Amino acid sequence: MADAGNEKRVVISEDASSLAVSVARRFLDRVTKRVDAGKTVHVCLTGGTMGGAVLRAAAQEERIAGIDWSRVHFWWGDERWVPRDSDDRNEKQARQALLDALQIPAENIHPMASSDQSLDLDAAAVAYADELAQFAPADRSETGPWPSFDVCFLGVGPDAHIASLFPDRPEIQITDRATVAVRDSPKPPPERISLTRPVINSSKRVWMVISGADKAAALGLALAGASYATVPAAGAKGRRRTVLFVDDAAAAQVPPQLIDREY
Repeated sequence: MADAGNEKRVVISEDASSLAVSVARRFLDRVTKRVDAGKTVHVCLTGGTMGGAVLRAAAQEERIAGIDWSRVHFWWGDERWVPRDSDDRNEKQARQALLDALQIPAENIHPMASSDQSLDLDAAAVAYADELAQFAPADRSETGPWPSFDVCFLGVGPDAHIASLFPDRPEIQITDRATVAVRDSPKPPPERISLTRPVINSSKRVWMVISGADKAAALGLALAGASYATVPAAGAKGRRRTVLFVDDAAAAQVPPQLIDREY
């Protein structure tokens, strides 16, 4: 596929394992390039099976020891409103998979609050927006009061949800703030905090990592230009690159002309 600017690209790996390794290596390539150029790097993480698999694959790369992680900040696209030590926490998964193995300042890791802290759900969402605002760029012509993530990882559910923005719900329509409290989520646990679509879409690069035949229909709809309100994944787009990294099973409904053999 020829370079078409910010057109969505689909990059296919054979299976979930090779997909995780491929994305992890590209991720470390991107971080290394930015850090070596003296840049501060902001990364937005996702939970789920593939989110954890990518981080575990990155942890196996010997070069992580040579990266100056003091220049890297980690954030989350969403979090489950559960106690801090719950296995449902995206933060806990990421720490066990990669973050605890890094030589990184504690203040460079930005978890969302948990249900056993002093804040209630709404206050916790506001607090995360306030923390994001502390790292907003001076020039906000292409973003809002939040950092522009160098890489924003997203998982995609079989229903095409991203972060905790689910189809046909009010949260996907919110554009006037950075975060939103989610209640009565169609996927348990019922209470969550999520970044909003403007934050996701101000990322330089959005990388969706999708594995499994149960995701094929969602991927097909996302590529077909469906409404983001009904198919949230269709509305996720980075300012510079939007790449859907998928395995063969998830790619069953991808038209051949949309597959990028070169990226």
